[in-house]
Amino acid sequence: MVTAAAAGVVAALAPPSQAAARRGGYRTAGRVKAGADGSAQYTWPGVYFEGRFRGTGVGVVLDDADNDYDVQIDGTTVATLVTPGRTTSWIDGLSDTAHSVRLVKRTESPWAAGRFGGFVAAAGGAVLPAPVARRRQIEFIGDSYTAGYGNVSGTRDCSGNGGVNRNSNADLAFGALTARGLDADYQINAFSGRGMVRNYNGGSPESDFRTYYDRALLNVEGDVWRNPGSWRPQVVVVGLGINDFSTPLNPGERWATQDDLVAAYASAYHGFLDTLRGRYGARTFIVVSTTRLHNTTAFTDTASRIVRERNRRGDDRVGHWFYDDPGLDRLGCDWHPSLNDHRIISGLLDDHLATLPLRW
Repeated sequence: MVTAAAAGVVAALAPPSQAAARRGGYRTAGRVKAGADGSAQYTWPGVYFEGRFRGTGVGVVLDDADNDYDVQIDGTTVATLVTPGRTTSWIDGLSDTAHSVRLVKRTESPWAAGRFGGFVAAAGGAVLPAPVARRRQIEFIGDSYTAGYGNVSGTRDCSGNGGVNRNSNADLAFGALTARGLDADYQINAFSGRGMVRNYNGGSPESDFRTYYDRALLNVEGDVWRNPGSWRPQVVVVGLGINDFSTPLNPGERWATQDDLVAAYASAYHGFLDTLRGRYGARTFIVVSTTRLHNTTAFTDTASRIVRERNRRGDDRVGHWFYDDPGLDRLGCDWHPSLNDHRIISGLLDDHLATLPLRW
């Protein structure tokens, strides 16, 4: 399914074999696995590809029956590709001049990898050299809040309006909004339902977010993303703990009391921060993010204590950011933040980042 969202723009489909031989011309800051044919595989939400072309149309080469994508031309979303499958989607009817094109993955797909084969120009046009990378980089690490789970729904029960995937758009989650406002490249490394040590309601106890963080392809056990050397974020925002603490412990879980869970969470969080420090160095600012939970203050209390301990050890580039606002309506699917909420949260994050001595 393809929906066109701009007057004069037609989205059409053609098999990949009909695409022109010359394709590519793109850049990405996301975690991808590069194929020998120039394609890219990926699973994390919000992965985006940017290119440039000259002419009246552009084709988007995809092989993905699981995810939804937005196509943006010159900064405007002109089409949404809903589980496009193996095909080339065409955006036609453009003025015969140079254009920018951006493809962004709206949805999560932890158990299914998508594949992007590049951009291709319509007849008479040409794919131009890819745009240069942005100097600013931000990495967002988290769960469903960070992924934009159900944020475009407008109603908490999504069973009658397409389900979670049709109502999710990582490109409109708070991290993407803040990054674009700062003209920064970004990664959204988020996995709904996963916690630092405990997943939502104690599910899948054999794994947690840390099991998957190093991967490019979440569905491939043992996979490791190889940083090409170009990903050096000046800021990393970590939002893990909602799933650890938002539901009470169940009988049979490996923590007998909440105090046991808090101790395990704190130990794991320190280890995760050590990993980030080792990966990105002492100059990167790490923002430990928390929000209000209806049933407990353990999430925020523990995270703030972790940050104070890191500061006492001499790391003054780890800080705590708590966000809440009376305007949050939580009208996304299953009481998740709505588009309105993500805009509010993004503004609060903007305010917090403005307090940091960033020189970027």
